[in-house]
Amino acid sequence: MTPWPDALDELVRTRGRALVGYAYLLTGDAREAEDLVQDALVRTFTRGRGTREVASAEAYVRRAILTTYVDGFRRRRHWATIRHLAAVPEPTPPDGPDAGPEPVVTTRMAVQQALALLPPRERACIVLRHFEDMTVAQVADALSLSVGTVKRYLSDATRTLESRLGSLADEEPAHHIDEVLVDVRRSR
Repeated sequence: MTPWPDALDELVRTRGRALVGYAYLLTGDAREAEDLVQDALVRTFTRGRGTREVASAEAYVRRAILTTYVDGFRRRRHWATIRHLAAVPEPTPPDGPDAGPEPVVTTRMAVQQALALLPPRERACIVLRHFEDMTVAQVADALSLSVGTVKRYLSDATRTLESRLGSLADEEPAHHIDEVLVDVRRSR
């Protein structure tokens, strides 16, 4: 076991980018994701209360990121109304042979815009289910919701995403239902 300051240092060095990436999926904004991770680290390691094991520290920080995101929606919504006053627009990428992987960027931007349409709990459910690869029961446990509520959030979110991005289902379903012909005979 290492002292908690060493665990914090190792966690930030080895898993910091992954934590910011996770927060980015929830927030859709790089700066906000970094702030969210910072807040979660402070919450987790305040007054030396943090875990001393790096493996479990990441789980605690991820939980704090999720909780802070869901609870802080009102603050983020207010900031979104005034953010344009302080933000400098990012330059557009060049066209032509130096344009880079345009289809990937276009798809990423479309997904970001579609995720931004979702309310925070629906977005959290989608991120946990599809990007963190959790089961519905695990998502329900992580968000302290019932399984039925998570299913409803996932259904609503999927419908919103499909209206924006097109069908999310595979062309062919994963399982086929065989048609069974039933011959009903009348007794004489």
